[in-house]
Amino acid sequence: MVSDSVEHDARSLYEWLLLDRAIRRDGLLTMASSSFPVPGQQGSVIDLVSLVLGSGISAASLGVSVASWRTTRPQPPTMCIERADGTRVTITGTSQAEAQRLIEQLLGDQQ
Repeated sequence: MVSDSVEHDARSLYEWLLLDRAIRRDGLLTMASSSFPVPGQQGSVIDLVSLVLGSGISAASLGVSVASWRTTRPQPPTMCIERADGTRVTITGTSQAEAQRLIEQLLGDQQ
């Protein structure tokens, strides 16, 4: 089931990011669903990892962490990374270096 895979990947990324001391110390990391619950269904699929960055977290450090996590997956998942202002980047089957560059570029623009 696709939703099980998406939820598994979201939980895996969440747990991976929790291993980063800077994120635990200076960030606010949560999991959620991008859709509202449907009446009569048991719940929503967790498919969203939200991270509010503090000043102690660099874009480069987060870029390395996320790009490294993608290499642990059998097939690197497509990811959409979005800033609070709505600016976003979608990372597909790109290389680790390209994924890292895109994340750093997106997040570095706001620092």
